Amino acid sequence: MRKIVSVAGLATVLFLAISGSFAGTPPAQKNSQGQIVIVFKDGHRQSFNLADIVRVEFPAAAEAVAATGPANAMWPPRGRFVGKWEVGDGNGSNFLITLNEDGSARRSLGNVRGRWLYVNGEAQVTWDDGAQDAIRKVGAKFQKFAYEAGKSFTDTPANVTDAHNTTPHPI
Repeated sequence: MRKIVSVAGLATVLFLAISGSFAGTPPAQKNSQGQIVIVFKDGHRQSFNLADIVRVEFPAAAEAVAATGPANAMWPPRGRFVGKWEVGDGNGSNFLITLNEDGSARRSLGNVRGRWLYVNGEAQVTWDDGAQDAIRKVGAKFQKFAYEAGKSFTDTPANVTDAHNTTPHPI
């Protein structure tokens, strides 16, 4: 008899504990399958249908990405540019451009350092010597567009050569 009372008492305690834990739970909201909810620092929420989202990107905190237009689903993602790129110098020789995840860059031609940003689906590199390079996807391949110091990425490039990522995964 003592075992039966012990088992019954234990079952009662477990039942009360379980039902008590559900008492403080807010009622379940309507089915939100296929949605993502973003909760902002100030506490407000915003829902998005997953069918409307092409991609979610989380840029590095130290990086300032200049977005001058709407995102395009055909653009390669930012991570596609991270790595070592073999590019031409415009005179028939090749050199390496290394684009790091943190936005730093290095050019083996002259051993020059710089910074790069992902802007409108391309990698835009500004070198410490004032020159600039852009790596862009053109059709099915990538090309490097070189700009002399004082020029902008919208000017006519000094040369355009093929670009090949020798480490297509982040280094």
